[in-house]
Amino acid sequence: MEMSKEEFLGQFGGDYGYPGAPKGVDEMRATEFKRLEGMAYLDHAGATLYSEVQMADVLNDLTSNVYGNPHSQSDSSMATSDLVTAARHQVLKYFNASPREYKCIFTSGATAALKLVGECFPWSRESCYMYTMENHNSVLGIREYALSKGATVLAVDVEEVADLAKNHGSDSLYKISRRSNQRRGKDVLSHNCQNGSLSDILGQKFSLSLVKLIKEGKIPLQQQIIALFSLDSSVFSMLIKYIKYRGKWMVLIDAAKGCATEPPNLTVYPADFVVCSFYKIFGYPTGLGALIVKNEAANLLNKTYFSGGTIAASIADIDFVQKRKNIEQVLEDGTISFLNIASLRHGFKIIEMLTTSAIERHTASLATYVRNKMLDLKHSNEINVCTIYGQQSSKVEGLKMGPTITFNLKREDGSWFGYREVEKLASLFGIHLRTGCFCNPGACAKYLGLSHSDLVSNFEAGHVCWDDNDIINGKPTGAVRISFGYMSTYEDAEKFLKFLQSSFVSLPVQFNGYMLNLNSLNLIDNSSQKAVSDIHLKSIIIYPVKSCQGFGAKSWPLTTGGLMYDREWLLQGSGGEILTQKKVPELGSIRTLIDLELGKLFIESPTRRDKLQVSLLESLADLREEIDVFGQRYEVQSYGDRVNTWFSEVIGRPCTLVRCSSSKYRSCTYTGLRDRPCRDTQSKLNFVNEGQLLLISEESISDLNSRLNSGKGDCKQKLPVDAMRFRPNLVISGSSPYSEDNWKKLCIGEACFTSMGGCNRCQMINLHQDSGQVLKSKEPLATLASYRRKKGKILFGILLNYEDIMEGENEIVAERWLQVGQQVHPSIE
Repeated sequence: MEMSKEEFLGQFGGDYGYPGAPKGVDEMRATEFKRLEGMAYLDHAGATLYSEVQMADVLNDLTSNVYGNPHSQSDSSMATSDLVTAARHQVLKYFNASPREYKCIFTSGATAALKLVGECFPWSRESCYMYTMENHNSVLGIREYALSKGATVLAVDVEEVADLAKNHGSDSLYKISRRSNQRRGKDVLSHNCQNGSLSDILGQKFSLSLVKLIKEGKIPLQQQIIALFSLDSSVFSMLIKYIKYRGKWMVLIDAAKGCATEPPNLTVYPADFVVCSFYKIFGYPTGLGALIVKNEAANLLNKTYFSGGTIAASIADIDFVQKRKNIEQVLEDGTISFLNIASLRHGFKIIEMLTTSAIERHTASLATYVRNKMLDLKHSNEINVCTIYGQQSSKVEGLKMGPTITFNLKREDGSWFGYREVEKLASLFGIHLRTGCFCNPGACAKYLGLSHSDLVSNFEAGHVCWDDNDIINGKPTGAVRISFGYMSTYEDAEKFLKFLQSSFVSLPVQFNGYMLNLNSLNLIDNSSQKAVSDIHLKSIIIYPVKSCQGFGAKSWPLTTGGLMYDREWLLQGSGGEILTQKKVPELGSIRTLIDLELGKLFIESPTRRDKLQVSLLESLADLREEIDVFGQRYEVQSYGDRVNTWFSEVIGRPCTLVRCSSSKYRSCTYTGLRDRPCRDTQSKLNFVNEGQLLLISEESISDLNSRLNSGKGDCKQKLPVDAMRFRPNLVISGSSPYSEDNWKKLCIGEACFTSMGGCNRCQMINLHQDSGQVLKSKEPLATLASYRRKKGKILFGILLNYEDIMEGENEIVAERWLQVGQQVHPSIE
């Protein structure tokens, strides 16, 4: 699959790398983006990156000049006013907009600019707001203003015309067809958005030419309409919006994503409104965007609110206010972000050096190369690996691609890889990409084939934006997106393609000792499941406070929740959030110990001399409350200032220690059937994520370490990983590596446990303490991902629930203890 760089340059060398610029892309990456060494950043549609030279120029500017509030006449204020005026002209120049015809209004971003148009536009019952299914939520949100004023709202589909001969010789490639009308109130107009042959409207290459066609009245849409169309051939990209007011079409372009590579030329395509965010173009500053508005269109925007800087005069105790004549000052509330505006010229300097046309060709060459290579990927049974979404689903020739590729991946059996699995693995490879629906619900529904009932049922099942529910009822709920920027390189593209090849393309099934191939349904070799009489319990570890260090014990009692006092305490932040090592790595240095005879929990930290003592029998009845911990409700008891101050000083942030007093948790236990379907049970859990206990075998650890040392994973690691890296409760010895995977039940002494299946590992196992410092690497998770992946999970160790209740008319809980050295008797039936 791999093409050498020489071959790539032979095909794309005239467009890749800025051959005519003062700096080529390789030199630029080496000198201005040194922080990207070893990684591939592929989320430029989300936010492109600032260069180190750019930030040095910003720092030098701000430390060499004095910029004051522009709402004054001092020298520093006048300097700021002059700088802001120059910045407005530079923005207009970027869009080739004449300062005589257009104004630049600074906002906090493209979303704020869209909101400004929506809230200030003179909507009426004669208006109709139209947008494509691909539009961003920030665009869909405008419909709230339209609907509240009685306007009609209409969504349209833009479909690719496969047979150009049916277009009667036209150059048009896309057809627009409407969906059902939306209207609030009793009276629905019969003429607006009702008639007219939308299904016959053809846009030329779905591009900015639509601006001219609609403004010239060559597309027979009904009056009083704002329409939105996608510019880019890739999904979820730059968008256009159209308004017809009093018989005259007005056009609004959402250029937030697309203007980084192809800013609309407003001299050629005279839109009335354009919105953008500058961090999408050159990375910094964030929180700053603009509305570029035509003078006639600006006069229609009626802003109700007034603030400092927007008025010429006002009287406090009577209804008198006179707004300023300058439209920028009228629409910009308060003091604008003038220091961020001062930074714009340093970003534009880079774009001017490279030129937008060269950036477009550079990013298109990478996207075209990667896209075509992705379409070549096939499993061993010839099933395609990649499903690419957008207007063109087949290979392209030339530079017809935008910089964005949106896709999902399939297994060899036709099922989908979840986007969270892709994202999780990508992070181990040093690849930054985007997953989900990208705030484009219509595009998700359209391209993923999700009906209205699918969307509603997914929401009712708990799926919301940015969560981990990536596959529901066999269908993806989102997708994966990569996007290239002006500093992206061939090496970024090749790193991504190698990641796809090594992680998602299946090879012929080959037995390798303990595992079948990555996507095989069986994790282990059943022949290794033989009766072993010398499996014994090697270690017992209890973790009283969630995410803090645990302690070992020779013997320990069991309760209905598993090991007594295990994860019975946790820390809450000042906002009620649950604190774990993911958020607060310092928790990993806090040591705990419980003395059952004294009835005390001892806690110490290397940063404090005094040890904290907490009574196990202390009554906190007056401080009871309910909290939510990862979607489950717990009744807890809170501690007072003495305990909370100690923890707050140790971790450097305000926090509260709470203790679990009761919980009801619905868990899923496997039956003895081969495919392991689940049955619902009620189990009491303390503050654990899933099962009551985690079991790991020494033999599995040993096999993992041999792989780490041999370099079969992502990298060669010399230091061995011990069992404590995985925070187990029980460590066993004497079994075969990974034999625990197929255990259904096991007994240790008189105590019996049910297996809940494998434990899904995350990047927590890549954190380790060294001389008081928290270090993070890609291992051992990267190596585990190479041979322990199953249906989106990286499994290591098994979760257990303790079978604590004796059946009978009177249920009696027998007191049982675990003891190091006890025999372990597993069952695979």
